Amino acid sequence: MEKVIIDLSQYNSDFGFENKIRRLFWNMCTLLLFRPFGLNVFNGWRVFVLNLFGAKISKGSIVHASVKIWAPWNLIMGEYSTLGKEIECYNQGQITIGSHTTISQKTYLCASTHDISDSKHALILKPIVIEDQVWVAADAFIGPGVTIGQGAVVGARSAVFSDVEAWSVMGGNPAKFIKKREIIK
Repeated sequence: MEKVIIDLSQYNSDFGFENKIRRLFWNMCTLLLFRPFGLNVFNGWRVFVLNLFGAKISKGSIVHASVKIWAPWNLIMGEYSTLGKEIECYNQGQITIGSHTTISQKTYLCASTHDISDSKHALILKPIVIEDQVWVAADAFIGPGVTIGQGAVVGARSAVFSDVEAWSVMGGNPAKFIKKREIIK
């Protein structure tokens, strides 16, 4: 097998100057207008600030002040959903979260990856879709291009690299099917 040299000095993220300026401005505003307002009473303010930066966050949704969002303009949240404390929302690609969905603390949502077969390590944007009535438990990892179906549960500390069927319970690393989720009324 021929030895190939990977030269990352040629790497190009395809994010132009405008994107970098927007993110710089967002990061400054995060420090001044978002993070200092950590009390629950300021949730409306945090949602307002995110929506000013292009996020589409619906009524009744909660975004904690400790959430790290790479690009608010790539975030969509349905009604009455929650982004818990210390979540990393690495949304170079679009992240869509449905209604009545909870993303628990310390979860990492990653909507991009790199082409490992390309010597330039090209960036690939892969949107994440988390449908309605989903619970992603604490400290989970949701990988690029994943769709989590309606009503699914992803267990704590799980790592999800492929789509999750609706109304299923997944757990582990990599996440595996545990059982169907049934709601008792």
